[in-house]
This record gives sequence, structure tokens and C-alpha cells, in this order.
Amino acid sequence: MILSGDRLPPVACNGVLVIGDPHVGSRRPGRRKDAVWPQAVLGKLERCVAIANERGLAVVILGDLFDRPVETDEALKNQLIRVLKGFRHRPIVNVGNHDIQHTTLTDSDSLALLGLCDVIDVVAAPSPVTEVQIGARRIGIGMTPYGQAIPTDARGSFAGVDLHAWFTHHDIAFDGGYPGAVPPFAVEGCDVLINGHIHKTQKSVLAGRTRWMNPGTITRQSVDLVDHVPRAWILDAGGGLEPQALPFESNVFDLTGRVVDAADGDAVAREVESAFVTLLQAESATELKRSGDGSIIRDEIEAKFASDNTSDAVRAIVRSLLGEAVERHATQS
Repeated sequence: MILSGDRLPPVACNGVLVIGDPHVGSRRPGRRKDAVWPQAVLGKLERCVAIANERGLAVVILGDLFDRPVETDEALKNQLIRVLKGFRHRPIVNVGNHDIQHTTLTDSDSLALLGLCDVIDVVAAPSPVTEVQIGARRIGIGMTPYGQAIPTDARGSFAGVDLHAWFTHHDIAFDGGYPGAVPPFAVEGCDVLINGHIHKTQKSVLAGRTRWMNPGTITRQSVDLVDHVPRAWILDAGGGLEPQALPFESNVFDLTGRVVDAADGDAVAREVESAFVTLLQAESATELKRSGDGSIIRDEIEAKFASDNTSDAVRAIVRSLLGEAVERHATQS
């Protein structure tokens, strides 16, 4: 089902299993070394199915179920559907930025197909979604998809609940300010706000009565997540998150040319050749073959941006050119 202001029936359960940003996709992220992809992601989701069913949990996916708005690999979509249909309680899925081609979910997005086929319940508009009964306590659950406004006042969303939880997929400044990030703020009537989109697990922040939390992704796509531990989390009746171990390999990234001695506090990442020259060579070089989504080249370009303090306008142009090169390579492969 696709929800645009509709509410689901109340659910009796023992808690809510929260799953962060799976990023299911047929293209292996550039520096991942997995011989077979995306079995690592599907395996984590299968473990989530086992945890949820064994413990009687409702399920929330924080957004970015897909890594691309349109997943073209039919076999992968069928595998994913089989996994998702294994949940005893149908997962409620927020819409992330990777799930949509435009500003909101449309029929052209793969996520919409899964919602229309009742494999999952997709929340396409900000709204109260459902209530869950955990023992003697009742929790109201609301959601805001990516790119839509997080409410400042959620009072009146639910009547008589013991805890009010809201789920988002946004740039939130948990670890300090940076351009475009929204500082955590008090949401009237909301006790717990759980965010996706930011891939690293963050320390919770209390703003007024609202505790903001960011569990982090279950899929490590880039080298900045080398130390991140992929976990699912159980939201309990008191609003706490309990981590749940998922299967993962620690050494999954090709760090060639990227990392120097981590024990040396003054060490920095090695200088690479000009990101702009690398980009111009991308179509004829082997880099895109190593990285179907352009991640390796993108790492080098972003490092160049940071070292040169490149303007936002130039960054946008170069990123656009890289995107075109990646898509051109994909269609020729």
C-alpha cells in the first residue's frame, strides 16, 4: 500500500524493528570487494526477518530501500520481494532520496511498485501512520519522507498514546553544524524522532522533550563507514533503541591509495592525481570497470574539492559530468 495521509490499522507487537537505509541495488559500490553483490545486503535483511518474526516485532525501514529509484535487475527485485514477504508484520517504509527520481514518489519509481503490490506499506507524504500496542503501552508512529517538512508540532496526531515516535529521512546536524543540515529541534508532542539518511550511527540529542536518534545504515557503501557496525534496532515501549547484531564482514573495502598509517595522528590520505583529469579519463580508463557507480572516482573528486575549497557551482558541474559518465558506462556495459 502507498500511504498519502492514510492510516494503517493498529498493531499489537513486542516492539518495532528499525532498519536503516538498506540501499538494495545491483551495482556493487566502488570500493566494496564482495565477489558477489548484493547478497551481503539481502543476507542482512533476511536476518532482520528472523529477528522480527522470532520476537514478534513490527517493522520500520527508514528510507533508501533501493539504491537507485529505478532498479532494472528483475531477478534482484524478485529476490527482495521474497525476503520482504517473509516478515510476519508488513514493513512500513519511509521514502528516501535514493528511492525517488523527482521530489516525491511516483509510479516510475521501483519503490512504488512494491507498495502497490502490497509487499510493503510505503509512506509517501508526512502524516501519522499507525499505532502499535506494546504490552500495556500504546505508541503512535508518524513519518516524514525525504525533502518534506518535519513537523514542529505533532500534538493532535494521536489521542491518548503513551509515547509519540516520528521517523524521518533528512540531513540532521547531530555532530555539529554543516551546510544544509538541520539542527535537532523540539517537536511539540513528540517524544522520539528516529532519522535515516545519515549512514553513521549518531549519539542521541535531546531537544525539549524530543529525543533525536540516528541508528545508521545496515549497508556500508563507502570507505568513511569502514568502522561503522551495521545493526538493526528494536524500539521498545519506553522509546529506547536496543541494537541487534547483523552478519557482516569487517574487511570489505579496497583501500588502495586511500588510507595511510592510521596510528600516526598527523597522517593524511595520500594525494591522488587531479580529480578533474581523472574525470576526463574516466570513459577510457579502467576506473569505471572497478566501480560501476563511479565511487572510486567520486572519492578522488571529493578529496580534491575539500583540499582546494572548490566553489559549490564548480562542484555541481563536475558531479553532473561524473553522473553522465557513469550512466553512459552503464548503458554500454
